[in-house]
Amino acid sequence: MTILKQYNTDMTTCPEPWVQVINSGGKRPILLICEHASNFIPEKYNNLGLTEQQLHSHIAWDPGALGTATIMAQQLDAPLVASQVSRLVYDCNRPPESPTAIPLSSENQVIHGNVGLNQLSIEQRIETYYRPFETTVNQCVEAMASPVVITIHSFTPVYLGKTREVEIGVLHDMDQRFADAFLSKASGDQRFNIQRNQPYAPTDGVTHTLKRHALPGGLLNVMLEIRNDLITTPEQQQKMATYLTNIIALALSEHT
Repeated sequence: MTILKQYNTDMTTCPEPWVQVINSGGKRPILLICEHASNFIPEKYNNLGLTEQQLHSHIAWDPGALGTATIMAQQLDAPLVASQVSRLVYDCNRPPESPTAIPLSSENQVIHGNVGLNQLSIEQRIETYYRPFETTVNQCVEAMASPVVITIHSFTPVYLGKTREVEIGVLHDMDQRFADAFLSKASGDQRFNIQRNQPYAPTDGVTHTLKRHALPGGLLNVMLEIRNDLITTPEQQQKMATYLTNIIALALSEHT
């Protein structure tokens, strides 16, 4: 993994190319990915016309996801790839052709700085923010021996006025092998409400990273969504990370 550069994990200073690798020396054949790790918006975009409250809300990033994923990387002895730019600038879990890669709105809130972009501006964002992220994930996959690809996300407890009862979502696309193993190992533990392909499903376009980096090579993979009220504090993040890594380790035992 020495081919990968490790960046400062302080998200207030974002060196190009807008991607960081945490625990780059991790030796276990697991690759963690956090596409929505940061709410950072480069100064030239003038906060995309958003208020400070909006910039700190879930529309700009996945609160708690990076902290939880970082602890998981340490516990699993695995590298973690994380974006260093808000998904409102470019959503690294969307392909360039997706209309939501540079969203015009989020939870019915208009992202004014993304409205009316010309093709050159769109291409500049793709090349600046998505391609380095895509390349870094590719490098990690190629440097490891058939890694299990696991993406870490968080979601809001209330979306468009609707309360979500699910606490941990286990998402998959066409390949459900690792999701099945994870759900099987978690089935005897009633601490959390765990559901398959909730609160999102492949039809919502959320499995791009899995489709781009895991499915072509037949790599085991899963997307984990955590309700963000469960990972607000460092203590909650530690608890959740430990819970998830224990289940991941058990699920891995079915595929070794």
